[in-house]
Amino acid sequence: MKEIGLLNRELSRYISQQGHQDLLMVVDAGFAIPKDLDVVDLALSINVPTVPQVLAVLKDYYSVEKMVISHETKNISPTLFDKIRNSFGVNMEVELVEHHILKVKSKEVKLVIRTGDFTAYGNVILVSGAGDRWYLEKNE
Repeated sequence: MKEIGLLNRELSRYISQQGHQDLLMVVDAGFAIPKDLDVVDLALSINVPTVPQVLAVLKDYYSVEKMVISHETKNISPTLFDKIRNSFGVNMEVELVEHHILKVKSKEVKLVIRTGDFTAYGNVILVSGAGDRWYLEKNE
């Protein structure tokens, strides 16, 4: 029985299938998830778990090179925006797009993780990338 690490078996399986520049999305409870996408639904009740709570766990198991967040998150839910933006480190690249563009981009993700978060515009696309574990013989 697995007792350490990422315990959710579906989520663990999907994370292990991600490759460089694959997209994974963490969404709030109300996000309209496009049909036919793989979804791991973690929502238990209002704000359980929240998007920042899920990101805090993912950072230990998933390497991210960029985040895509909507302008609406920054403007309407600035505290949540700051938590999302900083969840993978303060130097993480963030691309800001309009919410309707985020919805269009959501059709390209390999996995959606649905949370119980009831904070407006609590959605983020994570672009997988090489983490700091990779050896670089030379830096350009």
